[in-house]
Amino acid sequence: MPTAAALIIGNEILTGKVEEANLTLLARELFGLGIELRRVVVCPDDIAGIAGDIRRLRGRFDYLITSGGVGPTHDDVTLKAVAAAFERPLVRSPELVTKIREMVGERCSEGHLRMADVPEGADLVSTPDVPWPSVVMGNVYVLPGVPRIFRMKLPLLRDRLAAGRRFHSRAVYTLCRETDIAEMLDLVVAAHAEVEIGSYPVMDGDYRVKLTVDSRSRGAADRALAALVEALPAGAVVRVEGGAPAVPSR
Repeated sequence: MPTAAALIIGNEILTGKVEEANLTLLARELFGLGIELRRVVVCPDDIAGIAGDIRRLRGRFDYLITSGGVGPTHDDVTLKAVAAAFERPLVRSPELVTKIREMVGERCSEGHLRMADVPEGADLVSTPDVPWPSVVMGNVYVLPGVPRIFRMKLPLLRDRLAAGRRFHSRAVYTLCRETDIAEMLDLVVAAHAEVEIGSYPVMDGDYRVKLTVDSRSRGAADRALAALVEALPAGAVVRVEGGAPAVPSR
């Protein structure tokens, strides 16, 4: 099954100046494609450090998606790091130079043209909705850090990444406390090896704990869901989402 890693780049993330928002978007996108996000690394704006992370992660996982560090300023060093990781020089793309000159006209400066520097041999990939290309180098997808633009770039992943067998997800919302159902969960988890079961408490709302079931097998997901519902105390189930079996009334 295909796997992926994410590399979140930027001093602003590590210092708390900017709240990281792209990981949730990416995780949901990959999950919907049936691709397992296995590792997330956050690193500073350091070329050698980023390059080392890229080499390590791209070798261990089918896909590596980076976020951040692709602008024109001194701290935007991601593309330099990608070039270093692949032992390639940065070259100025004539295609991007043309696009930049068309966009900014007479205001075009060296600062603008830095945006045209890409690793030698990189693919420039765009979508109809976002004509400015993204850099793809081997199995490394270089995406921007601005969440609004990052979101707009996600169709690129849908078009190019080889999707895996999709996940089937189920959820049970309960009135139980985690301490009350921990032993029951251990038994259900042990009996249903084909599924991933999660337990997520909340501090407010109409339920106390959300139990989730994920599996690439629809049947395995349904069986685990039914086992959870059956094992919960009478009247503890608030609602069930996805392939729901018969649920005792609240």
